[in-house]
Amino acid sequence: MRTELVRFGRRPTAGNKARRAATAAVLAAALMSPFGAAGIAQATPAAVTLPAPTQAPSAATVTAVDWLSDRRVALWIDSPSMGPPIQVQLLLARDWNINPQAVFPSVWMLDGLRATDTENGWTAETDAESYFADKNVNVVLPVGGQSSFYSDWVDQDNGKNYQWETFLTKELPPILENDWRTNQTRGVVGLSMGGTSAMFLAARNKGFFQFAGSLSGILTTTSLGMPQAIQYAMADAGGFSSKAMWGAPTNDLWAQHDPYLLAEKLEGVSLYISSGNGVAGPYDPPSGIPGVSSNYAGMGLEILSRLTSQTFATKLNKLGIPAQVNYRPSGLHTWEYWQFELKQLWPQLANTLGVEADKPACTVAGAIGNTTGANAWLGDCLTAEYNVDGGRAQDFRFGRVFFSPDTGAHVVAGAIGGTYQGSGGPSGPLGFPTTGEYGVPDGRGRVNSFQNGMIYFTPQTGAHAVRGAILDEWARQGYENGPLGYPVLSEVATPSKPGVVQGFEIGAMYYSPEHGTHSVQGMILGKYGQLGWENGQLGFPKTNEMGPLRDGGRFNEFEGGNIYWSPLTGAWAIRNGEIFDAWKNEGYENGRLGYITSDQFEMDGGGIQQNFQFGIITVKDGTVTIAP
Repeated sequence: MRTELVRFGRRPTAGNKARRAATAAVLAAALMSPFGAAGIAQATPAAVTLPAPTQAPSAATVTAVDWLSDRRVALWIDSPSMGPPIQVQLLLARDWNINPQAVFPSVWMLDGLRATDTENGWTAETDAESYFADKNVNVVLPVGGQSSFYSDWVDQDNGKNYQWETFLTKELPPILENDWRTNQTRGVVGLSMGGTSAMFLAARNKGFFQFAGSLSGILTTTSLGMPQAIQYAMADAGGFSSKAMWGAPTNDLWAQHDPYLLAEKLEGVSLYISSGNGVAGPYDPPSGIPGVSSNYAGMGLEILSRLTSQTFATKLNKLGIPAQVNYRPSGLHTWEYWQFELKQLWPQLANTLGVEADKPACTVAGAIGNTTGANAWLGDCLTAEYNVDGGRAQDFRFGRVFFSPDTGAHVVAGAIGGTYQGSGGPSGPLGFPTTGEYGVPDGRGRVNSFQNGMIYFTPQTGAHAVRGAILDEWARQGYENGPLGYPVLSEVATPSKPGVVQGFEIGAMYYSPEHGTHSVQGMILGKYGQLGWENGQLGFPKTNEMGPLRDGGRFNEFEGGNIYWSPLTGAWAIRNGEIFDAWKNEGYENGRLGYITSDQFEMDGGGIQQNFQFGIITVKDGTVTIAP
């Protein structure tokens, strides 16, 4: 398996499953005790008054876009309601590349109570990414929201300003519609906490979602003991208070977010409800007692889900609102069952969204076919061949193959494929690939070569393109085996002066039209940054780091002076001018003054001064003085 094709983020290891089970163990008992086997003690349904629509907040802004693969992208969004950048990942539709004018319906996938700020659980814990690869929908994956129930909270808590409903229904849609070819046909699927949210979000925002699916959701929030159980769960999952969410249990906001009490508002929405029954199934660790699992937390939570789902489904039936209900004969509260249920609900979801449930037939042939034959890991084809600028391309489940008469056919996939896609593919500055992906000699990185550059990847640094004058100099220094190591950032233009800069593990490479390409690294780079980079008084570098000098020292020459470093003195800048000239005349670091020990500074009473190991140089009223 190729390194960069390993799924991003957390995986369902035994360790993280054990931690989740341990933290939920007490909760399971707390949740089970008020209800028993007889069913849910349901409060008398009250009339639910939803808040009046409010004016949409100011527009959210995308601050960064990170292409994780050719069809998986992370957006970082400044939210007017929530503040700090919110991450939303997208899985782009099957025909995203072959049909660049098309717009697509969307499937919104909500996480569970223990959602992390790193990655949505649907991609971290299931095969959703590969499963949706052949589906003609854009998949929307909010990241974060631990214990949030994807709702607007009445107060901040535990460092979070949760306003998820506003963000999801008001701020995010314009971004998806304007920039990511997403229409207003939407479905939402959630598990556990996300299942609860899927139902009340669809009910509270009439017409926003045409499909809502709850997988092991808790489908009442106000029945006897439920507010207390939810408080316990939220405290266990991140230390949150339910009072910060919806106030005290007597607050009407609890009823306003109760799927059971909102059931009649789901008329016209295509509904899917599923749960197990807490009996150990094929994916559950046995305990030695038939039908009983050692995962007691998962057992208790799934029993609760079954009870609330049955109560909810019964009410839907009484209201004459149809729903597809799947009660599994076994199964606990775990990801393996939700992965299974995703595939069960897909035909209904596809029909609701107006897309085909199965991918169209496709074949491979010619040069592209020959290349795929040697790369079986690409999986099945998703599209036919199609034209790209100057050549042809074809999409596969785990990557793409590009062909041009000049370069032949080559694979681009994984994180390297994401960087390539984000740079414009064959129409961008890199042009067509000239090789497939291959490993570099150190065994750590991977690389694809292109007509006008290369993309390097390591698990630690990600995938970044290196091209042009920076690639030429990096190659001269030994590529990744040289002093700079692997690239850690993509090339960007310097903001105020003509030029570009690219970050590497051990430093940065600068290019300017006047001085060419040079590297700055280590503590010299740190000092350069303190002084304002290329916009400071030193300007662009004119040399690479040079040395060794006396006592193991090093230096870089810049437009406006030099930066010297030694193990004894650290890194200090000396500007072009009278002090520099005087030090030069004394023999630089080899003279009687030794190395620099300060930056230049102004003296009291006028003039400037700079300190050295064995003396000082001052300039006042045009007179240069060296002491001692």
